Amino acid sequence: MLVNISYNQPKIRDKINTEVGKTFTLLERFRLNGTGSPKLHITSSSIDIHNLLVLDNNANICNIEMRPNGIIVMFRSLLETYALVIPYYKLKIYKGRAEEYSIYRDHYFIKVKAGSPAVHKYMMKIIDYKTGIAPTQIEDMQ
Repeated sequence: MLVNISYNQPKIRDKINTEVGKTFTLLERFRLNGTGSPKLHITSSSIDIHNLLVLDNNANICNIEMRPNGIIVMFRSLLETYALVIPYYKLKIYKGRAEEYSIYRDHYFIKVKAGSPAVHKYMMKIIDYKTGIAPTQIEDMQ
């Protein structure tokens, strides 16, 4: 689901919360060692997202927020903020070339450049959380 989240609209906020859950509590965020991604540079995207990104000349960047039942990929175009809401059961993450990740939901996709080790670590955190590995188990594996 691709939505404009620039304005405080309770209907859209409720839709997002039912699809991917409410934000993590403060304690859960500490256990997960943060739920937000570093800045990600978009290398390519599906046509719907591409049509929004080409409206301005700014750098195409996004960030990802983890939720209990999915993720939200947020990006800006002109003065608007858009969100691609992806529940875990529809989320597909592929690691392409050594420095690129592809994030898919149905016919939407975003490819991001993974220029730093923090991005690789964050993507692994999403995959581990999706597969059901608890935060304490993640710490034990490292």
